[in-house]
Amino acid sequence: MKTLVIVVVIVVLFVLARRLLGGPSVSPSEAAQRVQDGSAILVDVREPAEWQGGVAGPALLLSLGDLRGKRDAWRPVLDANRDKEFILYCASGTRSGIAAGILRKEGFNAVNAGGFGSWRAAGLPVRQP
Repeated sequence: MKTLVIVVVIVVLFVLARRLLGGPSVSPSEAAQRVQDGSAILVDVREPAEWQGGVAGPALLLSLGDLRGKRDAWRPVLDANRDKEFILYCASGTRSGIAAGILRKEGFNAVNAGGFGSWRAAGLPVRQP
């Protein structure tokens, strides 16, 4: 019984830490609405090999690795969309939270939409890259 309580406490702390450290977040349906009304762009920050399993229909494919590195793909998107909100997702929401934090530190409006599975589960458009 003690072990179960400890495991539950650890899981709760992990979930709370992810929420607090991940910064602002939006639901998949809210993300889709903001993209549709033109106020935001949706970005899949997973690595290219992960995109083969499908991506959100309106998503730009810009990896966290490129954001942290040379920014060959990111730079023109950032330059062209300074006035837009960046809504980011990955596989679980962890990397998209990191990417959103990086962008917010640089003055961009960026939020975390969590994981691709949530987008798919919400019945939102998915495509093969």
